[in-house]
Amino acid sequence: MAEIKELEEKTYVEDIDRNIYDFRYEDKDAYRVESGLTLDIIDTISKEKNDVEWMRELRHKGLEVYNKSTMPEWGPSIEGLDMENIVTYVKPKTDMKYDWKDVPENIKDTFEKLGIPQAERDSLAGVGAQYDSELVYHNVKQEVADLGVIYTDLESALHGPYEQMIKDHFMKLVPMTDHKFAALHAAVWSGGSFVYVPKGVSVEIPLQSYFRLNAPGAGQFEHTLIIVDDDAYLHFIEGCSAPKYNVANLHAGCVEIYVGKRSTVRYSTIENWSKNMYNLNTKRAKVEEGGKIEWISGSFGSHTSYLYPTSVLAGEGAKSEFTSVTFAGDGQELDTGCKTIHNAPNTSSYINTRSISKGNGASIFRSAVVVNEKAANSKVSVSCQSLMLDKESRSDTIPVMNIYNKDSSIGHEASIGCISDDEVFYLMSRGVSEDDARALIVSGFAENVSKELPLEYALEMNNLIRLEMKGSIG
Repeated sequence: MAEIKELEEKTYVEDIDRNIYDFRYEDKDAYRVESGLTLDIIDTISKEKNDVEWMRELRHKGLEVYNKSTMPEWGPSIEGLDMENIVTYVKPKTDMKYDWKDVPENIKDTFEKLGIPQAERDSLAGVGAQYDSELVYHNVKQEVADLGVIYTDLESALHGPYEQMIKDHFMKLVPMTDHKFAALHAAVWSGGSFVYVPKGVSVEIPLQSYFRLNAPGAGQFEHTLIIVDDDAYLHFIEGCSAPKYNVANLHAGCVEIYVGKRSTVRYSTIENWSKNMYNLNTKRAKVEEGGKIEWISGSFGSHTSYLYPTSVLAGEGAKSEFTSVTFAGDGQELDTGCKTIHNAPNTSSYINTRSISKGNGASIFRSAVVVNEKAANSKVSVSCQSLMLDKESRSDTIPVMNIYNKDSSIGHEASIGCISDDEVFYLMSRGVSEDDARALIVSGFAENVSKELPLEYALEMNNLIRLEMKGSIG
């Protein structure tokens, strides 16, 4: 959303300034733990958060599972990520504020440059802004709160009347035994939002959380918990960014979404990490009878990404849609995709992805679809298209389908191609430069995602594509 009006007027790739995203401040944080991962560090974080007893025990168990788990070996290498050098908790020099004018100037300026306050004024029902390990701002419009919608930081909710609801749902969809970084998340999580939408309530204007990791050599481990009751609607937007450093940073957040009967949740993400970031995020939704989850994802930046949002279709007639675009430039390996588990009859899932690779970048798409025996008359459609911009880039598609009944309809298609010289020539004959012609073609290729986003986010994504075409991100 950064400086949208100015970006909207820019036409040429070289006109767009990476400094919109890559600025940073040499902030002195209020407190940080030592690098590495020990029981003392976990207890320090727990004390800093004033954890309730069951949460402190959960952190201890997370550390235990983490130490027993192995690093993933089936995807891109993460050898450059040394947990002994990662600082798992960095507290900024401010408590959370509920009025934007009370946020410290340097932090306020960071989010002003990213366009967060303007977006809140123009098109959002509520905003949460996290800086390193803590939320520094959280607000929801009164007319939304009057509907009974709860949108607050997870830790405040944990110490209030929603503690039992959180305990019943926290890390139940994403258990700490899921993988090593889920266990790490359980041990050191900090920040994130809690959303509860009551039965029969539609939140027509989106809520947004934005995560900014400013500290070099640090990790960010926010937890987003969304519970939407029956016959309700929510659109939640997640934005992420970080400046570039010469040391590794880690993002291992977690998103858990519970979709009630006949409810719809749309979860949109624009991730713009710098190229020293290891993005190992976990997202999962459980959908009840007649409900629907819509994942909209634009993934840019990062050195290495493992990102596979999962939908568990638990009730009859539940639906899942996953629409994404990834752009892997020089030095990047983006291993992304999704997983859908059909556990009930008459469920349906639709997967539509676009992968773009440039330079020596590698874009890997994985889809895993499981249709269990009880999921009779289910429908699955998977479409994955890849665009390689030169001979050095790489694109792989790895679909896996496990179908355990004979009454379901399954479709899959995949294609890999390059930019057509004829298309470039046609645009150039109309007065468009070669660079802009290629950028326009790539933006059109990614339209499956941009057309699903609110206008300002679609503009943001298209400008990120232009920056990638120029080779400027990270």
